[in-house]
Amino acid sequence: MDVGSILQQVAVVSGVAVVTAALLSRLRLPTTAGLLLAGAVAGPFGARLIPGLDTLEVLADIGVVLLLFTIGLEFSMDRIRRIARVVALGGGLLVGLTVLATLGVALLAGETVSRGIFFGFMASMSSTAIILQVLSDRGELDSPHGRFIVGTQVFGDLCIVPMGLTVPVLAGIGTASPGLDLLGALGLAGLVVAGTLSAARWLLPPVFARVDATRSREVFLLAVLGICAGTAWLTSLAGLSLALGAFLAGLVLADTEYRHRALGDTLSLRNVTASLFFISLGSLFDARVLLEAPLAVLGVFALLVVGKGVIGTLSALAMRFPARAALISGAGLAQFGEFGFVLLGLGLPLGLVSRQEMSVIVTGGVLSMFLTPLLVAAAPKMTAGERLLRPLERLLGARGIDEDEAHARTDGLSDHVVVAGYGIAGRLLVKALAEAGIPHLVMELNADTVRQAQQAGEPVFYADVSSVEALAHARVREARALVLTINDPQALRRAVPAARKCAPDLPILVRTRYFSERPTLLALGATEIVTEEVEAGIEMLVRLLARIGVPLPERDRHLAEARRRTAPETCEDPGKDPSPFPIPELADLRVATFLVRPGTFALGRTVRELELRRSTGTLMLGVRRGGHRILCLDPDHPLAEGDTIYLVAPEEALDRALRLLQG
Repeated sequence: MDVGSILQQVAVVSGVAVVTAALLSRLRLPTTAGLLLAGAVAGPFGARLIPGLDTLEVLADIGVVLLLFTIGLEFSMDRIRRIARVVALGGGLLVGLTVLATLGVALLAGETVSRGIFFGFMASMSSTAIILQVLSDRGELDSPHGRFIVGTQVFGDLCIVPMGLTVPVLAGIGTASPGLDLLGALGLAGLVVAGTLSAARWLLPPVFARVDATRSREVFLLAVLGICAGTAWLTSLAGLSLALGAFLAGLVLADTEYRHRALGDTLSLRNVTASLFFISLGSLFDARVLLEAPLAVLGVFALLVVGKGVIGTLSALAMRFPARAALISGAGLAQFGEFGFVLLGLGLPLGLVSRQEMSVIVTGGVLSMFLTPLLVAAAPKMTAGERLLRPLERLLGARGIDEDEAHARTDGLSDHVVVAGYGIAGRLLVKALAEAGIPHLVMELNADTVRQAQQAGEPVFYADVSSVEALAHARVREARALVLTINDPQALRRAVPAARKCAPDLPILVRTRYFSERPTLLALGATEIVTEEVEAGIEMLVRLLARIGVPLPERDRHLAEARRRTAPETCEDPGKDPSPFPIPELADLRVATFLVRPGTFALGRTVRELELRRSTGTLMLGVRRGGHRILCLDPDHPLAEGDTIYLVAPEEALDRALRLLQG
């Protein structure tokens, strides 16, 4: 095929994809669904705008490799270790239950055990590319359901090796010792994975250090693509998938300092080629098969979406995930997978599946793939399904906030702070509240985290902050404030109005990832929004200005301006006099505090030795020490670590005093 034909294919499918995705976006439908639909419209079974998709399929395969590589970059080996239990147990449950359920249905339909197991293998495969792309777009890779889905997908991708080796055995064409062959292949695959991770961990840092020393963006990008392609190719030699090898390469690179640069350089290329992959998947849909055998196609579709969705939900519940996360996990896993097509290709020449059956399975599978983005978007709104699953949550083994023991601990609690989420941010808040003697409780959906925290004596309860009932048990109506630090954007959009319904005047502080989410959360009733990307920018601004020597008053002015642009609800009224002194002659005075830390100039020195008033023109009002305010500190008594000094002076004098105290 010449270059002109290739460009023609790319131009046609790109145009159709843009139009289709734009139309679906007006209906608030995911872009991935639009790309799948575009492939069905433009493909050989649709309008035949493209007679063949051979070239695009090659580009699409590259897109899957890059997609899994960048997903690996967004994770890390540390995060994979945290979900290792989910990978082993959750993935094993999902694959095992799906194979058993499919085998049961096949036996009831009069099929043989071999064909039943073969169909079970295919049904257990979910689309790694589609669901991870959807989770990434929604910012939910680190949510409870995101962790479960990623873990099960890693396990499923590993299973393709033993499944592929078992297919000839099921067809009766295996060797004399299929069990030994299978164990040998599994051992080889395990060694390849371990060797790849170990070698990459030792080789990548020095290699990229030399590449980075060239100061060439082109050389760096080539090195990233070379590592991605090379690792994928090497793992494929052992029978593992190219995508899994690319994922492993991304995981290792994620633990280096070059992670963000590699992600930024490859993201655009990834998005283009991954889009071609979704289009090529959509092109497999054949409407004629749906018209010729509608019951068979819809049967396959129902078994994948309903049956596998139920199995995925039950597997997540068995792994002690909450009802809401389990429901979304089931919706995300309820589709056919790319490796299902691989297994179909292996089984067709061996007689395990006929060509007509293959057409039916492919058509029903593509339909399930098209529905996945829509199901994941709709699952958080299925409150009825959550209520039905609530009784099964007792399997989790965590003490819910509505249970008798927990109710006894929260009964009569008032003027407290409710913290939702016990990650790093939640732990920092709880530690500060405990040290300040402020009553508090934590609502958390990770059952393992809840159990560990309760064993440590922390007031952490298994509860869904988006549930009105759970919020009532947390006594938010009597609370001083509610702080939401969870990583699930959809749960935030449900939690804020639920809390506002329970307590109309409750201050609600919300942490979110993107600045674009502020208007929605404020409209839902949030009091203050802490945006990660904004706070990171402001912190960079403050540190930069301090390092290059910008005076404190100028730094404060820039900081106040940044706050006014990004979080006006936290700023003072512009028309209000910012001075704490209403007397006109004292309007230029400001009050500041300084915490005496190890390494500061003030530590161990007396008020007389510092001579703040003579050398800087600043008055020391007093000191707070050990929770007590001392207004008349002995001038010959040295300042101690942890003292908070209260200062008053004009801005320029305060700047000089703070520089002196810091040293």
